[in-house]
Amino acid sequence: MEYQILNTSTCLLVLLVFIPTGLGICPSSCKCSGNDRNVDCSGRNLTVLPQGLQDNLTYLNLSFNQFVDLDHQLTRFTNLRTLDISNNWLKNVPAHLPKSLWELYATNNNIKVLQKLDTAYQWNLRVLDVSRNMVERAVLINNTLSSLKFLNLSSNKLWTVPTNMPYNIETVDLSNNFLSQILPGTLVRLQHLTSLYLHNNKFSYIPDKAFDQLSRLQVITLYNNPWSCSDNQTIPYVLQWVQGTAARVVGAPCAEQPWPWASTTPAPAQPTALDSSPMIKGTKAADGEASATAPEPTKVTKTHKQLKAKEVPPLVTQRHPALFPGTERPPPHSPAGPQEAAATRTILVQASTEGNASLAPATASSTTPMTLSITSGMPTNFSKMPQSTTATFRKEEATPSAPDTRVPSRASRWHVGLLWLPLLHALA
Repeated sequence: MEYQILNTSTCLLVLLVFIPTGLGICPSSCKCSGNDRNVDCSGRNLTVLPQGLQDNLTYLNLSFNQFVDLDHQLTRFTNLRTLDISNNWLKNVPAHLPKSLWELYATNNNIKVLQKLDTAYQWNLRVLDVSRNMVERAVLINNTLSSLKFLNLSSNKLWTVPTNMPYNIETVDLSNNFLSQILPGTLVRLQHLTSLYLHNNKFSYIPDKAFDQLSRLQVITLYNNPWSCSDNQTIPYVLQWVQGTAARVVGAPCAEQPWPWASTTPAPAQPTALDSSPMIKGTKAADGEASATAPEPTKVTKTHKQLKAKEVPPLVTQRHPALFPGTERPPPHSPAGPQEAAATRTILVQASTEGNASLAPATASSTTPMTLSITSGMPTNFSKMPQSTTATFRKEEATPSAPDTRVPSRASRWHVGLLWLPLLHALA
């Protein structure tokens, strides 16, 4: 009987020791999930850790509470992956954090210094966020934080870019600080860096060769910095680097200010595809010579605009005979030269006042000769001519006193003969 009681008490003792760890117990002031391994105790005004937290936690959220000191209180959570201690009253990063951490969020606290022992043994840490604190100095040990990919130290009081940053880091946010200098060799090892945020700082220049090793950089922010755009000794490096980098630069320095040290000679205009043709080049050259030598015309008179509607013949159709007295009015002779002489052709259009032109007698009083002068080609005295249209109309009024000395053609004589033939036949 005593043996059975002893076995029973032993079993009860084992259950009391191992059941809370195996089954898990969630504190009353927290929310738990994932077999009580993900615990959220945020916004509970806690000042100490709640009772009943199991040791095999993987996620612990203690943000928005009243914690002042958590040193040596989180060491036992050896499986912890994510720890959020943001928005508390912590004065430093808790000492002796578990080495299993992957992500540590400690934003919006009262941390003033990031000590070297705070991250000395965090080989598995991938995300470190200590933004919105009062950090004036961040001390990192060389060859530590070998797994770190994201470092956020924005909105602090840093004056110098932290040195000894891990070489595998990909994103560094140092915005909203008081940074004014980058020590030599600070960014040399960061060949995997893809994003660098330096906006809202006190940079007036960037030291020579500071960004030369950032071969994988994709994004960099440089706006809201007091750049010394007039200093031709220190500012040229960052300006030339911005022009040559393949990364996207947000807020390029001195983008809206002229560079006093740069050459002010305007670059020659690049010829376009249309200007490269020989015809366009020749036309532009001719126009340039004409504009350089030709005097400005005082008054340009366009004769074709002076013609009124009433002066135009009522009907001119293809049935009207058109005479081309090329032998009577030869074109003016022009001396031979490199340019093509202007050719003038005079066209006399016989306009009739009656509807049927075939029955009207061919008399001088019934016709109004119209002269059409068409000028083509490039005259030799082009530079002395006003820039006006080369085709003009002028109307020549026939004087009744002057006899028509125009020799009738053979067709007109046959036309008159055909008109008299019916009359002679009727008389016979």
